[in-house]
Amino acid sequence: MVGRRQLREKIVQTLYANQQNPKSVDIVLRNMMKEINKIYDLYVYELNFLVALHQLAEEQIEIGKRKYIKSEEEINPNLKFVENKILLQILHNTDRIDYTSSNRQLNWDTDDELVVKTYQRIKSGKRYKDYMASSENNFEQDQKFIGKLFLRYIAENEDLHDFFESREITWADNLHIANSLIQKTIGFMKPDIESHTLIRIIKNYEDESFAKTLLAQTALNWERNENKLEERLQNWDLERISLMDKVILITALSEMDEFKLTPSSIIINEYIEIAKIFSSEKSNIFINGILDKYAKDCSRI
Repeated sequence: MVGRRQLREKIVQTLYANQQNPKSVDIVLRNMMKEINKIYDLYVYELNFLVALHQLAEEQIEIGKRKYIKSEEEINPNLKFVENKILLQILHNTDRIDYTSSNRQLNWDTDDELVVKTYQRIKSGKRYKDYMASSENNFEQDQKFIGKLFLRYIAENEDLHDFFESREITWADNLHIANSLIQKTIGFMKPDIESHTLIRIIKNYEDESFAKTLLAQTALNWERNENKLEERLQNWDLERISLMDKVILITALSEMDEFKLTPSSIIINEYIEIAKIFSSEKSNIFINGILDKYAKDCSRI
């Protein structure tokens, strides 16, 4: 289910922070829900960065057309980038337009230094030049190009990361979640079907209930689940487990107990993937072994 992975990641992050600086469950819940809303802002902000790059490219073409003495490229500009089908779907996405109109601080000016600098880097890159020179012109090529452009020039843009962190300190920890939402947004787009919606981390009451229940029950029953974990450690002391691995394991145990209709294989796979993001290289093997043993002990399907 799209969004549940991001919810689990956010719950793990929140519990990890709470273990280092404990607060009441009510405060922890309230803070987590605020952060989830801020992730959506970051997601839209990054989409709007792509829109600003597109708008800057259009402006550069118009400037070239207005020159008194024009080059051949300015007389007959290559429109492949500004006519990219993925960029146009993002540009015309109704959810993005409506949300941005109510949150104008998420807009970018085309003369913003970060936008201009990034656009110049894109244009000087081999991938852009190959794309613009290619005679191939189809949806799949456009989709692949924008997906890789996003990863190279936005998701991996350290200057942009620093800017986001200066705007909202929690975005530093949540940037990978917003980036995954962008990648899904691009990947879900289809030819000849306009995209008018964006991905919500919490889409409905069921998602909200899942997030609040899992966080609250894990926090409230921490010691009980810690004991369950310790019982399944073989030749390993609880104190030797890193805090992050412990949080991931205890959250997974709590989900198995609280959400019995979710197959254990799905829960285990989800937390293995989370371990790949937050823990050491070998943690996922250790976590898989503990969770698999717990599922068998509890006769979980």
